[in-house]
Amino acid sequence: MDPITATDPAVELYRRTVAELTPAAARNPVVELIGSGAAPIDVLRRIAGEEYRIVRSDRRAFAALAARFGGREPAAGLFLGLAAGEGQALGLLEGFAGAVGMDGAALRAYEPRPAAQSYPHHLAWLAQFGTRSAVALALLANFGFWGGYCARVAAALPRHYGLTEAEAAFFAFFAELPPGFERAALSVLREGLDAGEDPVEARRAAVLMQAYESAFWAAVA
Repeated sequence: MDPITATDPAVELYRRTVAELTPAAARNPVVELIGSGAAPIDVLRRIAGEEYRIVRSDRRAFAALAARFGGREPAAGLFLGLAAGEGQALGLLEGFAGAVGMDGAALRAYEPRPAAQSYPHHLAWLAQFGTRSAVALALLANFGFWGGYCARVAAALPRHYGLTEAEAAFFAFFAELPPGFERAALSVLREGLDAGEDPVEARRAAVLMQAYESAFWAAVA
């Protein structure tokens, strides 16, 4: 894998995109409510119900990306690793869901809110039709914000809602970027840009991804 440098066009595009998205992403009213213990338990149940569909959809989307772009590294390892991570997260989600009163039957019966499911639909679309650079930049930009939200929720659940660390582990799992993720995703982004893919389209995919992230939180409120 070639070295990543600060003057790399992929790094510059990544930093510009994150800087553009940060002002709106920095404030998340739902995460703030959970962080203070003011969110009702129904909000946590809706998160569990929505994530049950999202995680299973994202696992399939990453598997599709591995099949589509996995002919060489680092794309193969990146997307296969993300798919495996979603499988691990699904098991952790069941612990969280049970702690807030949702067993397997309740998760399966949960009626999703359309706005909350816009994120996985966007990722599934990118998995089928997006360029390498669009997929990589969207994931790079979004994972940082999503991880920050999850870190705050993971800390709040034991403090305000009586969950154990194991029951809050779903959020702790996503609070950290997967090992090697940023470097591998930047390399995929750079390969796409070097192949002539449109950086404007990549930025647009990232902007939409973060908008759908915000829609998820608004929908579970």
